Amino acid sequence: MKLRSVFVALSWMCVLLNPCQSQEVHDDKPNIVLMMVDDLGIGDLGCFGNDTIRTPNIDRLAREGVQLNHHIAAASMCTPSRAAFLTGRYPIRSGMVSNAVDRVIITLGAPAGLPHNETTFAALLKKQGYSTALIGKWHQGLNCQSRYDQCHHPYHYGFDYYYGMPFTLIDPCWPDPSRDTELAIGSKIWLCVQLVAVAALTLALGKLSRLISLRWSLIFCMILFIFLLGYFWFSSYKSPLYWDCLLMREHDITEQPMKAERAGSIMVKEAISFMERNREGPFLLVFTFLHVHVPLPTTTEFIGTSKHGLYGDNVQEMDSMVGKILDAIDDFHLKNRTLVYFTSDHGGHLEARVGHSQRGGWNGIYRGGKGMAGWEGGIRVPGLIRWPGRLPAGKVIEEPTSLMDIFPTLAAVSGSSVPQDRVIDGRNLMPLLQGEVQRSEHEFLYHYCGAFLHAVRWHPKDSDAVWKVHYVTPVFQPPGAHACFETLFCRCSGKLVTYHDPPLLFDLTRDPSESTPLTQDTEPLYDVVIQTVANAVKEHRKSILPVQQQLSELNYDSPWLKPCCGVFPFCLCDTEGGTSTVQA
Repeated sequence: MKLRSVFVALSWMCVLLNPCQSQEVHDDKPNIVLMMVDDLGIGDLGCFGNDTIRTPNIDRLAREGVQLNHHIAAASMCTPSRAAFLTGRYPIRSGMVSNAVDRVIITLGAPAGLPHNETTFAALLKKQGYSTALIGKWHQGLNCQSRYDQCHHPYHYGFDYYYGMPFTLIDPCWPDPSRDTELAIGSKIWLCVQLVAVAALTLALGKLSRLISLRWSLIFCMILFIFLLGYFWFSSYKSPLYWDCLLMREHDITEQPMKAERAGSIMVKEAISFMERNREGPFLLVFTFLHVHVPLPTTTEFIGTSKHGLYGDNVQEMDSMVGKILDAIDDFHLKNRTLVYFTSDHGGHLEARVGHSQRGGWNGIYRGGKGMAGWEGGIRVPGLIRWPGRLPAGKVIEEPTSLMDIFPTLAAVSGSSVPQDRVIDGRNLMPLLQGEVQRSEHEFLYHYCGAFLHAVRWHPKDSDAVWKVHYVTPVFQPPGAHACFETLFCRCSGKLVTYHDPPLLFDLTRDPSESTPLTQDTEPLYDVVIQTVANAVKEHRKSILPVQQQLSELNYDSPWLKPCCGVFPFCLCDTEGGTSTVQA
């Protein structure tokens, strides 16, 4: 016993005298910061070849960590891509897909959302003692049966804290009209309704008890006035600005409608505050930017600072926010204890234009963009991972990896394990990142457009080639264009796609731009590749179980599910600006 006591005492002395050893013990469960940008093109970043937009903070991540040059989103649209990111599974497995035109949740009034039987990486880490937070865009649903049930709130998916936008940015969100007058009169209108209602009730009771002599028509007129006032108030706010452009803190709406220009700055402060509160760790912070999605709300500090108009300004503002989060990690002395990951949910939106002004991202050398499931420009995204002392600095990996890989990777570094009762499509990246293996565990990756399989990539275990087989491609409009400008988003099926028989074949290692399809005459392995991929597709489809398609069957707008910070339809509030009105 005495020897054991001496050993323990000596061990503690070593820890106290050697802070590095103390840190190694704590690093068994690193803090984790995941940053996802909305609609960012891979060609918009300096570390991925852009020399006209300034992104020094993201470039710093690349220098200090590992850069994934062949990083793939599981979908080319927001909602399904983020569902796959959270769960490590193709979105078709969870039903976060559609066989119709709309491929994302279209409104906060839709009952669609990530099914509760799905397990997110936040839920895994929470069981490992992590404090978990989601700050920013959610877009995985909100309400199911009433405007207050919040059945798809992030709290149901493993997050302890939430601040952000439950929907996504849309054009009405910015530039927003002045709402000072509306906020000022909103509470007074509700007070007026309450007074008239009390008066009508009092008069009705007085009439029934024969204490008051007056006509019923007067009471009915007062009741009619209340209904008409509510109706006209509701009708005047049919714009999505009031019903979809809002911010929440935990379960409460803080801004309805939101002031989009300041939202990003508030979210950064929330992120820094969360890290400070949980600096003893371990914590998981998922920071999902509203940048750089149209309408590109940008503060005056950054407007006019880039060579690429409002879009470039917005990218540079986003980069400055990344810098503030990284600086806070340094200030809290957490750098060596924190795994930081940066990516985009899918490629840049080529069709986002105002006149001749491009408002969407640049996807570099890759063909296509947002909404195009097969073409590389829609699904090739930046991937950066930094963990000083555990991952090499400045390393570049060309092997195929996926956003879905974050799920099993976080399970591994946190001491958790992935669920065994379902197919997990992601792979643990740590062996590849640390150099223990040189090849990606992904032999096949499947590229869906909604519920339809459009393309497959194959990386043979005994070859450096990365083959890409296209079964379906979108029809660009107008003829000769490089995107779907007439429909704003490319379609997945029907007359606006081309079905290829035989399929198109590319070798991405030789032709990353997918400019020249290979044929039996130009590629000796053509038949082998086509047949091998076809066999893989058959096996893959056997693993797809039928589930309810959330974005088809449940993706409709119901006014009774729209969230309201007051008494419906008097939904106006701004607690961030120091004003709180129309509270129930």
